[in-house]
Amino acid sequence: MNETEKTRRAGEEVALIVPIYNEGSVVKEVIKNALQTFPNVIAIDDGSTDDSAQLAHEAGATVLRHAINLGQGAALQTGISFFLQASDLPYLATFDSDGQHSTADVEAMWEKARTEGLDIVFGSRFLSTHQEMGLAKRVVLKTAAWATAKTTRMRLTDAHNGLRLLSRRAASTLHLQQNRMAHASEIVAQLGRSGLPWAEAPVNIRYTDYSRAKGQSLWNSINIVADLLMGVR
Repeated sequence: MNETEKTRRAGEEVALIVPIYNEGSVVKEVIKNALQTFPNVIAIDDGSTDDSAQLAHEAGATVLRHAINLGQGAALQTGISFFLQASDLPYLATFDSDGQHSTADVEAMWEKARTEGLDIVFGSRFLSTHQEMGLAKRVVLKTAAWATAKTTRMRLTDAHNGLRLLSRRAASTLHLQQNRMAHASEIVAQLGRSGLPWAEAPVNIRYTDYSRAKGQSLWNSINIVADLLMGVR
């Protein structure tokens, strides 16, 4: 299978699950670019107060809407449930709407899952040769990975990376209750309990001025780690 055929097949087999909250300035471009490789994009507008939902629809995504903002965990669960009920594709990938994620990484994760018989592929910034994060964020993420390993028995290098590829079988094991940022640890815990084969893959996260302004603050990350460390005790 040559590279063109791999890209075509990946597009036929993977749906992107894209949570959105007030991303009107970038979401149309992000979805248009994603659709060039992955024609099945399920966008979940999580109670945006701007025109994000309309712009995502205009770009070509299937758009689901929450009437109020519930949080990214709830948006992902809505998208995953819709994927399982409304499609028969073998894989989904969770994909950010702010331009940080790359479809090339999704394609590489799909290829790894396909060739190695994996149900779960977690993206990891720390396996990549190119990292744009500062030292403070690196320390926080490393601590989060350590704490998550202690509480879930899943030894990941990057436990809070939003880029993940899941088979239908893996997706069906997720029943997220944590709506806010703690959902990342909940996903790892539930997938770990599934016993399904998994691996990590290197991914490159683009930290633009926009994504830095929109993303969770370092202090919020520290609060999440503090909660995880409480669970280790």
